[in-house]
Amino acid sequence: MGALLLTTVAGCKRTPNPDVWATVNGHSIMKAEVQKYFDNKVSTMQQQPTEDEAAMLKLDILHNRIDEEVLRQRAEKLHLVATDAEVDAKIAQLKAPYTEQQFDAQLKAKNLTLEDVRRDYWLSLTTNKVLNKEIDSKINITDADVANFYNLHKADFNLIEPHYHLAQIVVTSAPAAQPGNLQNSKATNDAEARKKIQSIHNQLESGGDFSGLAMNYSEDPNTASSGGDMGFILDSQMKTNPEVYAAITKLRPGQITDILPIYQAAQGGSRHAIGYVIYKLIAVEQAGQHPLSDPRVQQMIRQQLRDSRSRLMQSAYYEVLRDQARVVNYYAEDLLKNIH
Repeated sequence: MGALLLTTVAGCKRTPNPDVWATVNGHSIMKAEVQKYFDNKVSTMQQQPTEDEAAMLKLDILHNRIDEEVLRQRAEKLHLVATDAEVDAKIAQLKAPYTEQQFDAQLKAKNLTLEDVRRDYWLSLTTNKVLNKEIDSKINITDADVANFYNLHKADFNLIEPHYHLAQIVVTSAPAAQPGNLQNSKATNDAEARKKIQSIHNQLESGGDFSGLAMNYSEDPNTASSGGDMGFILDSQMKTNPEVYAAITKLRPGQITDILPIYQAAQGGSRHAIGYVIYKLIAVEQAGQHPLSDPRVQQMIRQQLRDSRSRLMQSAYYEVLRDQARVVNYYAEDLLKNIH
């Protein structure tokens, strides 16, 4: 059966144009599109991929491009396509910290054009519109769902030590291909890092929104996209860094720390600052059993259930859209033809 399948797949007719790597309902996805994303990805790797690793990466990128095209066509049918004005607003926000020359240099360094950036924003906005209408707006988390989750995970709400809910804004002088923030903002040396973190701290002291500043300027790719949210940190974990622990335990929820250095240990036990961080204390959860009647417990469970259900339904949604589309992956066919 396996041999018959390979013979059948390998016998499919290839499109006359070798630059077409896939089609979705007749719409072509070109080799150049995949190659551009591939080149950008490889440029951030510490070592070049092997031939098989490169092929796998291209296959993954093409798979994502197929999903994007399927969703784009769905958005057009639903009249949920992002407008030029919406994209322009995002581009203006992206360009705000830079001169035109600096912005162009940023694009050139990433081998991107303004049209590439516009396309990515257009796709992101359009995707959000479709998923909000088709998935998120239909999710209903009931009180019974919340109670059932609590009863199944009751031990998780019995804290053996205090938990600190923190957010952070990080600026470093260390090189990074992708800082992970909306403005693609990155300090390149210690002087720039000091200036940048001081400017952010000044804005916070003047009432600036911590989450917004983190998303736009924080250089920690793991937390910038979520407004700097680090989740809950255990008291015992906090104590491993006495300076940070002392600064945070002085705060009341909603307050921020002063600018704190991020140290890197060096030989001989010495250390030097490689960056700077500002923490915000969002909440403190004391030790003991937290009851379901606690509004914070209910809110946390409800959000966790909503996020989990949204991810599940989005995955199912993409599968159904793909099943309903006429998709031909010529690149995958070519790989099978050249098994050796």
